[in-house]
Order: sequence, then C-alpha cells, then structure tokens
Amino acid sequence: MRCRRCREPAVVEVRRHNAAFCRDCFLHHVREQVRRAIDAYDMFGPKDRVLVAVSGGKDSLALWDILLDLGYRASGLYLGLGIGGYSARSAEVVRRFARERREALEAVGGELVEVDLAREHGFDVPTAGRRGSRSTCAICGLSKRYVFNRAALERGYDVVATGHNLDDEAATLLGNVLRWQTGYIARQAPVLPAREGMVKKVKPLYRLSERETAAYSFLRGIDYVVEECPLVAGNTQLRYKEALNRLEAASPGTKAQFLLGFLERGAALFRAEDDAELRPCEACGQPTTARFCAFCRARAQILGERLGTPADQGEAAGGSSDREVARELAEEVLPVEIYAAEQAAR
Repeated sequence: MRCRRCREPAVVEVRRHNAAFCRDCFLHHVREQVRRAIDAYDMFGPKDRVLVAVSGGKDSLALWDILLDLGYRASGLYLGLGIGGYSARSAEVVRRFARERREALEAVGGELVEVDLAREHGFDVPTAGRRGSRSTCAICGLSKRYVFNRAALERGYDVVATGHNLDDEAATLLGNVLRWQTGYIARQAPVLPAREGMVKKVKPLYRLSERETAAYSFLRGIDYVVEECPLVAGNTQLRYKEALNRLEAASPGTKAQFLLGFLERGAALFRAEDDAELRPCEACGQPTTARFCAFCRARAQILGERLGTPADQGEAAGGSSDREVARELAEEVLPVEIYAAEQAAR
C-alpha cells in the first residue's frame, strides 16, 4: 500500500477517500481538512483569539494541536466536572499536553485556562445528576456551554472551538432526522454566530472522522484519555454512531455524504431566524430568554438555594426543560437523549 501523494509506504488508509497516506502526508491531509473547514465557514482569522474546549480526549487535543501548528492564537479551556478518577486523569492529560506544547503556546500567546465546576459554582456533575430534574448528560452539556461562553467573554476570546468530529455531527443529525426535531436541525451547523453576550462557536473538525482524529493523535504522539465518560452508559447517541459505523463499513463515505450533503444542500431548507429576545440573567448577567438563565435555575435547584423573590421560587424549583436549555443556548444538547427522557416521563 503506497501513499497517494508521495508514493512512499502508507501507514493510514482512509477508505472514504479511496486513499492511503504515509505519516507526513496524512498529517498534512488532516491539517488541510481543518484549514478547509475554517475557510469555508469563515470561522476565525489569524488575529482572533480562539478558546479550545479541551476534555482530555483525542478530538479536542488534536484540534488544539492542529490550530497551534497552523499558527492560530489558540488557548485551551479545561472544565473539571468532578467525575472521580475520570476527571482527575483528564485534567492531568490536558496539563501534560500544555507543558509539552509550551513553546508553541508562548509563540502565539496561548495559555491553559482551568475552571473547576464545584469550586466555581458549588456542584459537580454526579451531584447534579442525582439532585437535578434533567438528565446527567443535559446538565453536563448545559454547564459546559455556560462555562465556555462565560470564560471566553471574561477573558476576551473571540471564538470558542469544540472538537466535534464528523461522527459526532452525523450521529446528532441522524437522531434529529429520525425524530424530525426541526428546531435542532435548523441550528446544526459548523458555526454558531456570535450574539449579544454569546461568543461565536465553531467546530473545525466536522470534516474529519473519529478514526482520522485518533490516527492523527497517535502519529503526533498525543497522549489522551481513551475511556468514555462513565456517566454516558446507555446514551442513545452511541447507538446512532454504531448504526452509522455499520453503514460506513458497508459503504465507505456514507457519513460524509450524509452530513456534508445536508450542510451543502439540505440545511437551507430548515433555516429560520432565531427571533428569541435575549436579556441579562438577573442572577449572573449571562444572556437568557427568561428572568434567570437555565444554568442559574438548575444550580439553584441542585443546591436548594433561593433564586430571586418568593414569587420566583416556583420557577426555580421547576427548573427549565432540556428543550428550553437547548433553545436558550442556540445549540444542540444531546437532543436524542432529551427526547428519550421526555418520552420516559410521560
């Protein structure tokens, strides 16, 4: 098997491209796919400060590595979720990556920002899952998006970048199409524009499969946390990924055709103006469609705290629905899981 570009012995085969690559040409291929994604959606420029949400997994660390290699002003943000040994291992992996890339970070003025959910907001994800009214995945997603946005605003970053890859996005799209969740379908895109109080959010890895990001991390010597989050067991999203994997094995390129075809030809059919009026949350100042943002309402419920006046207590106790959370953040929050939870509650 020979490299398609240089004819040297190949080390990675990418079946959907009907191609194989040597180490250097594969790394070039991955970087070019990311560069192409950034350019196609005008995600950010060389002067923009980019905050990469890093979890310790292969995708987010690969993304941070690629952006640094391309010369972007990319910093990392790690959010400690308090999930026992899993979070401890994830934090150490991220810190080690930052130490190993110190020179590259210094060259672009980058840094590693760490936020501990329990220290900053009084609860961790396992506690929230036990005490809250929504699924663990939903409260985790809500907490991440709240912290990412707030950290970016407070530290002067222009863009938040996440490591969602082709497999992630195709699985989310499949789940939304099967349930005809048109609101989520309308918002599924590699870029979510900035709004008042909300920084721009981008997904530069949407053209790369999970297998490609794993191969990139291996060839670059990036150490990452291999195991899945222990709280994700039974996640419907994983079943959609498995179904797509079977289709991909039988017909290479299925995932890319499904997602990229939707973005190129189908997305415009679902686009709608988001006319929801945002205003500052009366508790934290972050944008919301209600008096208090979904995060502050969830936090008050989890901690058993009062929020606002006595008249507000019913709102805080009832919390906000997962669907409301997703709309407020203008982003998908595992919609297939939300649907399943709603059906089970009926």
